[in-house]
Amino acid sequence: MANEEDDPIIQEIDVFLARSLLEKLYLFQYPIRPASMTYDDVTHLSAKIKPKQQKVELEMAIDTLNPNYCRSKGEQIALNVDGTCTDETSTYSSKLMDKQTFCSSQAASNVSRYAAAVYKKGELHLTPLHGILQLRPSFTYLDKADAKHREREAANEGGDSSQDEAEDDIKQITVRFSRPETEQARQRRVQSYEFLQKRQAEEHWVHLHYYGLKDSRSEHERQYLFSQGHGLAENTELIKSPSEYLMMLMPPSVEEENDKPMAPSNVLSMAQLRTLPLADQIKILMKNVKVMPFANLMSLLGSGSDSTAVLRCIQQVAMLVQGNWVVKSDVLYPKDTSSPHSGVPAEVLCRGRDFVMWKFTQDRWVVRKEVATVTKLCPEDVKDFLEHMSVARINKGWEFMLPYDEDFVKKHPDIVQRQHMLWMGIQAKLEKVYNLLKEHLTPKKQEAQSAPPLLVSGEQRVNMAKAKVKQNYGQLEKEFQKQKAEMKSNDTSAKMDVSSVRIKEEPVSDEEPMDTSAYEGMNNGIVNGLHAEEASTDSLNGHLPGGCIDRVAQELKAFVSSTFKKQFVLTLSELKRLFNLHLASLPPGHTLFSGISDKMLQDMVLDTGCKQILVPFPPQTAASPDELKVYALWEAGDTYDQHRQVLLEIFSKNYRVRRNVIQNQLSQECGEDLNKQEVDRVLKDCCVSYGGMWYLKGTVQS
Repeated sequence: MANEEDDPIIQEIDVFLARSLLEKLYLFQYPIRPASMTYDDVTHLSAKIKPKQQKVELEMAIDTLNPNYCRSKGEQIALNVDGTCTDETSTYSSKLMDKQTFCSSQAASNVSRYAAAVYKKGELHLTPLHGILQLRPSFTYLDKADAKHREREAANEGGDSSQDEAEDDIKQITVRFSRPETEQARQRRVQSYEFLQKRQAEEHWVHLHYYGLKDSRSEHERQYLFSQGHGLAENTELIKSPSEYLMMLMPPSVEEENDKPMAPSNVLSMAQLRTLPLADQIKILMKNVKVMPFANLMSLLGSGSDSTAVLRCIQQVAMLVQGNWVVKSDVLYPKDTSSPHSGVPAEVLCRGRDFVMWKFTQDRWVVRKEVATVTKLCPEDVKDFLEHMSVARINKGWEFMLPYDEDFVKKHPDIVQRQHMLWMGIQAKLEKVYNLLKEHLTPKKQEAQSAPPLLVSGEQRVNMAKAKVKQNYGQLEKEFQKQKAEMKSNDTSAKMDVSSVRIKEEPVSDEEPMDTSAYEGMNNGIVNGLHAEEASTDSLNGHLPGGCIDRVAQELKAFVSSTFKKQFVLTLSELKRLFNLHLASLPPGHTLFSGISDKMLQDMVLDTGCKQILVPFPPQTAASPDELKVYALWEAGDTYDQHRQVLLEIFSKNYRVRRNVIQNQLSQECGEDLNKQEVDRVLKDCCVSYGGMWYLKGTVQS
């Protein structure tokens, strides 16, 4: 109330709606005029309009006598456009740029909310505008000047020889016959920018006559801006409530309403989506996401959605693949559409995509080349199909993007059975269309149809490996028992008392048995490849049955030699780890499974030309005994043997060393200046860098 008292109503004005110039009144917006141009009665030389396009061209005079007009520039422009000759086709007949053309463009596509108002004798008369046009300078005269320039250059370059002219007159003509235009090609042509420009150019100009501001005809036309009758019958549209009146003055923009999509496309608005019917919600979600588990779909639809109704709707727009829902091909490629890549009709695209979906019902992997071979579609279309539902894996193919939804399959067996029957029908159609061979119909893994593909964890893989090892070594155990029985029979025939035979035991020393506890899971309770009870009596200490010792020594020597040629420096702990990995890669029954002790392994290291490096570890080191034993290849047979030996001598006196100390020692001992690459090569073979210091491999204590 206080605000109303501070702002009292001073005057009430009657408003009238004039209809005489309805759909005829335009508003022209002129650019800021230069000082040499005035918008008066004389300046408008001509005007023309294209009514359908609402396009106007005005030709206006330039005041060449104005002191701000540059006469020399005007003459130069006229000369560039028209040349030296003057005729009827000349743009500037006065040999001076004395006029300027303005072309219009629509300032707003919807002008229903705009009106022209005239105030007279306490009355406001409104006339709705039919268009608002912005006028901008047209520079087509520059195009004409460029054309004249090119013509002059062509004339200067051309020869005057009559023979050349005769030769130019004779030209080979290639005749081409156009193919019948398809409906899809016609639609693409009609929607092209070139066609629209051509249609606009075909509309003829309607020439107009300009009447000045003080002309009697202008005075007469201005009277139509006033309402012709002041009675209530003439202005019933203005007798409205305040809200209706405001709605008439400011109606909602039709353009804005059309711009708002009826349903989300790329970015989904969940608030807008949930205002649609359930079937439309599901269709839009599936069309955008393309592959979705049922649980995710229910969470997107909201807590109030009925799962039965959702299942009924989802089957209309999607198919079940590996327990997940994949949008149907005819939803993505409606009838009468075509491929944006190849122009192939939607029917062919649907068949090709159905083939990809069907392949994923058979296996988790699909090969792109196979799909392209069967469907005969272009690579871009095939890639689109695969990207809808799978992920590319290097050197493997395309894997279905979601894991098998076992929960849905167990909860809804009736839906699964119904979808299976649908896929059987689709398979029958695909067999007829593509003439599928047996290799296409049979999945690569036969169990893929009966059992869902599973993602195996690391722990499960270990358990499976244990079971496989146990199975393999059961057979190996039988063979070993058979060999053992044969040995006993041979001993009996030689009149030897088996009970009197004793296994030679090596003296107890600080040499510890090989620690295989970390690999018990790999060997399934065996010690270096044999069961503990057998290894304890026959081969734990290196005494092998029969004449196998030579073969075992050869295999062990080959392993040690190849390992040190790659690594150069190893601790006993690291060597044992590599040896156990080597055992795990060997087939069952290999000779190295006979049992290798720590002492045998260390002796073999020394026999292959390696030496133990007595590294002075810190007094309070936390390293295990195996980590304190460091072995290095003393001679590898290459040019860097001497450098490596000097380096190892350095580390026999120092636990860690700086690089400059190593480089200086190498230069002194080897008698030459080593470059950076040579020092890097030696360090790379034997050492590692940590915290600015260099250590032998495996000796860094964190």
